[in-house]
Amino acid sequence: MKHLLIDGRLVEAERTYPSVDPATGEEFDRAPDATAADAERAVAAARRAFDTTDWATDREFRIRCLDQLHAALVEHREELRELTITEVGAPRMLTHANQLDVPIEMFRYYADLLREYPMTEELGEIEERGRRHRRWVEKEAAGVVAAIIPYNYPNQIGFAKLAPSLAAGCTVVLKAAPDTPLVTLALGELIAEHTDIPPGVVNVLSSSGAAVGEVLTTSPDVDVVTFTGSTATGRRVMEAASRTVKRVFLELGGKSAMILLDDADFDTAAMFSAFMICSHAGQGCALTSRLLVPRDRHDEIVEKVAANLARVTYGDPRDPKTYMGPLISEAQRDKVDGMVRRAVEAGAKLITGGERVDPGFFYTPTLLAGVDPASEIAQEEIFGPVLVVIPYDDDDDAVRIANDSIYGLSGGVQSADQDRAIAIARRVRSGTFSINGGNYFGPDAPFGGYKQSGIGREMGVAGLEEFLERKTFAVVAS
Repeated sequence: MKHLLIDGRLVEAERTYPSVDPATGEEFDRAPDATAADAERAVAAARRAFDTTDWATDREFRIRCLDQLHAALVEHREELRELTITEVGAPRMLTHANQLDVPIEMFRYYADLLREYPMTEELGEIEERGRRHRRWVEKEAAGVVAAIIPYNYPNQIGFAKLAPSLAAGCTVVLKAAPDTPLVTLALGELIAEHTDIPPGVVNVLSSSGAAVGEVLTTSPDVDVVTFTGSTATGRRVMEAASRTVKRVFLELGGKSAMILLDDADFDTAAMFSAFMICSHAGQGCALTSRLLVPRDRHDEIVEKVAANLARVTYGDPRDPKTYMGPLISEAQRDKVDGMVRRAVEAGAKLITGGERVDPGFFYTPTLLAGVDPASEIAQEEIFGPVLVVIPYDDDDDAVRIANDSIYGLSGGVQSADQDRAIAIARRVRSGTFSINGGNYFGPDAPFGGYKQSGIGREMGVAGLEEFLERKTFAVVAS
């Protein structure tokens, strides 16, 4: 069993709760179930570390600690890989990409960025009433950060919050997702045992209930809340944080559209769309879960996508040949299945899939055709391996449908004419966009959404600046 990290010490909780292997549905370990009092102690430790140590001002020390944490993650990569496969249900092949290996490099990226990032900006002199005034801006750490992460990509999302906040000089209370606590607690153990990060600078909690999150979002000693999860929960986080007027950064849901223009390579696009929606069993907020196709090619494309979905291998995530693993829980599978059933009742055509597979929480790759763009299945985030196909009449209609959503996280377009594809991409209101299969993901690329997909950006220079305050100075020039 893992431990909480509070004020530099690895501690046990008064009670525990089960961590379940979603591929079997069986408990494989237990996690500490932190209380509100634990959260209050963690916040107090983070506040003290920020207010009374030189963590926020010693840039070279922070760089060294980030380098140490990167080295520790690399050294213990295989242990983290096995834990991620078991607890998250992530297929082994995915841990060699965005579930683990690629995100580890965020710590190296922010250590390198911190070496060169300018913390001071000169504004020049002005003259007023016969005196000259020199003005400049200094950037400093925003303070204590509460970082709350979801279950789907706990390493990637946890690292994307922790690395830039530490680089900025903040102190952090990191709350693991209730369904995937152990992999995040493992990060806390590496910090405690393999880095010089001072007590209180990083605190790591896990909890099965809402009390810990309530403390983190309402405490007056927390300056910044960064949350990744559903839009519904994000609204509640924003409301709770507003009581103390905290800075709030939200990365929320998505209902991203992949637009196939009439000159696209439909064979390639069908394969790309089918395998994308099955990545991590569809449990990705940026996955393109709506496929927009020319109306007169609808049936042809549906047939091609269905053929590719039949090629998706699913099952034991430990098997290197498995492409798709399970959903995280029985509750999540129930949600996905309920949405599919209601879609069929509302008139969508089930082409393939829509079946539960036991043991574990597996759901077959699912394709729904002829979907009404205003229907629940086309408007609400599913978070499962379910692709809906929506016909459109022309380019303007495709853009209209893509933008007809409360979300604006990601999207894609496929066309033989790159200029035409880029023009379409610029009209879709989303924070990230893939053109002809382009991969935007990387530690240096800002990630976040428009509209109700969130506020702010993770990763890149923008990700660092989320955790910085700007202070403007002026002095009478000599």
